[in-house]
Amino acid sequence: MSAYPAHVAFNFDDYDRGRAFYAAVFDWTFDDWGPPGSLFSKVNLDHSSGRTMIAAVQQRRQLLEVPTNGPEVTFAVDDVDEVVRRVEANGGRILLPTATIPSVGDLVFFADPFDNIVGAMQFVDPPEGV
Repeated sequence: MSAYPAHVAFNFDDYDRGRAFYAAVFDWTFDDWGPPGSLFSKVNLDHSSGRTMIAAVQQRRQLLEVPTNGPEVTFAVDDVDEVVRRVEANGGRILLPTATIPSVGDLVFFADPFDNIVGAMQFVDPPEGV
């Protein structure tokens, strides 16, 4: 199974303040993205190095019983169903069952045995490797 970091999100209780912080610290600019009315922005990153990653800032939300504290990393994977099987077989637990994001891919969130939240996405069109 191949897996590499493809997406990182920063979660904020105060979306506008969080977005302003990263704009000031890293000179990031943003495009509003996601469902209408959502507080979610895609970060415009410089990919001139040939490395590809998607970054986002978003309103903090609760994935079932576990809050999204700290950066949230999603890995690009070949087979999201296999990831689910492996998580459950190795002591992790599924927090958000596999959901399809139209034209993007299939996404699942899980907690490892130490309650770290991790996402796995089987992209329709995978980003290039990092």
